[in-house]
Parts: sequence; C-alpha cells; structure tokens
Amino acid sequence: MSSDVRDFLEHLSDERQLASNTVTGYERDLRDLVEFLVEYFGTADPDWSDVDRLALRGFMGWLDRKGLSRRTIARKLSAVRALFRFLHREARIDSDPASLVKGPKAEKRLPGYVGKSAIESIFRDAEAAAAENTLQGTRNLVILELLYGSGLRLAEVQGLDVVSLDLAGRQARVLGKGNKERIVPLTGAAVTAIGRYEGRRTDLLARRPQGDADALLLNARGSRLSRRSIQNVVRGFLGDTGGGEALSTHSLRHSFATHLLDAGADLMAVKELLGHASLSTTQIYTHTSKERLRRVYDRAHPRS
Repeated sequence: MSSDVRDFLEHLSDERQLASNTVTGYERDLRDLVEFLVEYFGTADPDWSDVDRLALRGFMGWLDRKGLSRRTIARKLSAVRALFRFLHREARIDSDPASLVKGPKAEKRLPGYVGKSAIESIFRDAEAAAAENTLQGTRNLVILELLYGSGLRLAEVQGLDVVSLDLAGRQARVLGKGNKERIVPLTGAAVTAIGRYEGRRTDLLARRPQGDADALLLNARGSRLSRRSIQNVVRGFLGDTGGGEALSTHSLRHSFATHLLDAGADLMAVKELLGHASLSTTQIYTHTSKERLRRVYDRAHPRS
C-alpha cells in the first residue's frame, strides 16, 4: 500500500508539477487514510481492492470523531479521491469507490478582513517606520503594499524576484498556485515604497556579496525572506492596529478583494486579479459584503 501512495506522490510531483508543500499536504492526508484502513481491516497491510464506499464513509466518520472540521475532512477526501482515480487509471484497482462518496456539506465561513480605517492606521505606522530609511522599515512597507495593494498570496510575495517587477509599467509578474503566471498591477504607493527599499537592499548586498541578488525581499543576512518572517511582520502590524491575532497575511488579500467589490469593481476583474481558477472561489467576497450590508440594514431600518 505504501508503494502505491509513494508512486502517486511522485506522479503529483513529477508529472503534475505540484508545489512541494502541496505534495506534502497530500502525503499527510493519505497517511491518515492508511492509519484508518489498518485499524478498519485489522491488518497491517490492507489491500486497496478491499476498500469500498462504506470503508471511505467510515474514514470520514473517524475523522469527525477526532474533532476535525468539515472543511478539513472535505480536503482529506479530495486527496483520497485523487489517489483512487490514479489507482484506477493505472489499473491497480478494478473500480473507483471514492467516486461514490459525497463530501461533508461545507461550512459557511466568511474570510476575515481589515476595515478601511484600520488599513489607514496600519499604513500610517508602516510609512512612519519606512521614513527612518532602514532596511527593515522600508522592506516591511513593501510587504504590506504588495499584499494589500495587489492582493498577492503569501507565497507569491515571498517568491518575487527583482526581475519580475516592471516599475515603469507599474506591474509585476507573479507565480501563483499550480505554477500559473499572471501579471498584477502595482499601486503608485507600492512603486514608491519599492524605490525607497531598493537603496537599502543595494547597500545590504554590497555588504553581503554572497546574498540572494535575485530575491526582492531580503533578511539582514542577505537571504530571501522566509514566509514565516513575512507572517510575523504582518501580524505585528495587524495585532497592533488591525483587529488582533486572528488576522494574517491572507487577511490583507481578503481586504483587497472586499474593498474593491465594495467600491463597485467587477467580480470577473477581481477574479483575474486574485488569480482564482474558478469564479465560485471569488464569490465568497460578495458574501462578505452582503453580510455587512445586512447588519447595517438591521441596525438602521425601523422595521427590520
């Protein structure tokens, strides 16, 4: 069984060219499946051909009893479906039992976002720190401008190279999910922030000639800034002025989309800016706006 899973993971990595973090996520989810099947069949080496719809339903119940959310269970079921499609396509099993299993009904969870007044406060603090003209202060403002100004994902910001930027054209080339490349606009404020940061970055690389000359965002050693470091930078600003520890880098991306839609932006345009493959993914931001309008209506209308 483990060799089949290993072959499937190699297929994801080598043939489908999925990111290493994504493959690791599949591996983690399928490890849970194997653990359950060993317990379910009472043998250390169960056969994939013995797995049927009832066994997979049992797996979902097992996950539920562990206290996992419906969202997490649905994600794990998605990994299981992908595995069984692979096994069936490779003729390692006669039929695909996972295709008969329905996932749990999704929880309606609205994304967290930062209000406009809080955004203004965050950027006032960041611009004041950048005015001191330090590497850290100028770089941190660039991080915020890219996350909120262009709606980038954490991985997209962290992976940006200098050559990906077209400051004259006020745009950047980013590599999104599934290695899909897209062009995103840069705000005038972002271009200004990057211009100021470039001087400090050049000074750093002069002192650290072995540093990463390709990466846009550098740490004090001249290496590409890690995702965790970017998260810590953003959480520092959000924790001070933006609504607390529940918010993260993704909250700025949510805020980017919500504020655009609130201002009347076209949903399809926001979809393209965010790099979503499906419009249904973008539509959750319309739910955020509708929910807020409903609260305003309930408070303001005399007969609500």
